Amino acid sequence: MDELRVGVAGVGHMGSYHVAALGELVEANLAAIADQDRARARELAGKYEAESFSRPEDLVGKVDAVIVAVPTAIHYGVSRMFLENGIHVLVEKPICTDIVYARNLFRIATENNLVLHIGHVERFNGAVQELSRIVRDPTLIECRRLGPFVARAMNDGVVLDLMIHDLDIILRLVEEEVTSLSATGAIIVSERDDVANAQIQFSGGCIASLTASRVTENKIRTLGISQPGAFISLDYADQELRIHRQSSSEHSLSRDELKYSEQIQVERVFVHKDNPLKLELRHFLASAQAGNVVENTERELRSLDVALRVLQMLNVPIPASI
Repeated sequence: MDELRVGVAGVGHMGSYHVAALGELVEANLAAIADQDRARARELAGKYEAESFSRPEDLVGKVDAVIVAVPTAIHYGVSRMFLENGIHVLVEKPICTDIVYARNLFRIATENNLVLHIGHVERFNGAVQELSRIVRDPTLIECRRLGPFVARAMNDGVVLDLMIHDLDIILRLVEEEVTSLSATGAIIVSERDDVANAQIQFSGGCIASLTASRVTENKIRTLGISQPGAFISLDYADQELRIHRQSSSEHSLSRDELKYSEQIQVERVFVHKDNPLKLELRHFLASAQAGNVVENTERELRSLDVALRVLQMLNVPIPASI
């Protein structure tokens, strides 16, 4: 197959990152950009000798693969339009806000032998990619994804904007049935969920606790996993991964008291650090070139399914998909 012509639909906050990353990939031919802010599209396109347009549909016939980074509410309609026109799609998370619509997009992609990927960029974090080699029979998983409020994500709420990252990672690490789910949250500075906590229990006994906030001034992105013989700590931002193990314990008996000390061994795991967004784009383009259509749709949609169940428990408005 000839080199794929790649387009970006929507060059707001996330879309502009995609444009910059594509511009640095030698294997990517950034051919066209579309955004309702035509001046913005023209400015970015000019940097990479690409064409610029004002509407996503203007990219049809100009590209073979596209990044969909328009507002979440129109992810479904825009992605469907591209798939129905024979174009491979990477759509930013969440793919949409209706699980039936999401399944329909994968159905269309499969029927047309097209690649459809969801932009779960944390999968390509170097530290996350090492987890599958380390995690065995986890008993407790704790996630904290906290940060200050940013207006760009106001329409999605904290569950679909932040917590869904950790849901995606956990549900890929623990591929068991969710037997219990509970959630609490609050609306504080917007009209949607700004703080949320979810508790998940899996059929094998593992418990996961996820906290997400966009009203916390300090930015925190951490994951902790307890399993027999080890505690694994991960920092998403620094791509750091450590394994804490108990190496020995000692007892000493003095005349007045019994003393106890425990020795902990900390192993720092080597992580190949790269730009996760570039790795995600390389993976998408390679899949499109090879025609590697997603086979397990339900596995790809588990995080969206659980995220929507959390939102129902929080009783907050869920953005409609169109």
